[in-house]
Amino acid sequence: MRRTATICLHWSVLILLMLLLAAGSEHALLSWLFGLAGLAMCALALTGGLLNGPGPALTGALRMAHPWLHRGMYLLLALCALSVVSVQIGTPLPGPAPRDLLITLMGAGLLHGIFNLWRSSALGDGALRRMLPGAVR
Repeated sequence: MRRTATICLHWSVLILLMLLLAAGSEHALLSWLFGLAGLAMCALALTGGLLNGPGPALTGALRMAHPWLHRGMYLLLALCALSVVSVQIGTPLPGPAPRDLLITLMGAGLLHGIFNLWRSSALGDGALRRMLPGAVR
């Protein structure tokens, strides 16, 4: 159940992030959907831990960095979700504008995707397959 929820939220957050960047971070419905989905995904990770470990094929510095990079992605997602929602409730967070944070999240997400494509193809560890919805596998 938690894995299914995480997979659904993972891909929903990506789609909502792209839509929010295209429509503008002031778009109320997309902001709320992105914020709630992002916070729900972070809450699942906080309460149940991270789902995807480094796998046996990942070695050395990348293996040691993997859980910390994963946590960093969740931290950035939480910051973006809070920033977008805080604007909707009329109390923007201090610091970077929500759009700047969303662009940063998109860049980090692209690197995350490239890393997992590399893991799946070069290492053959199934990292991408585990996060794809069942209908796409």
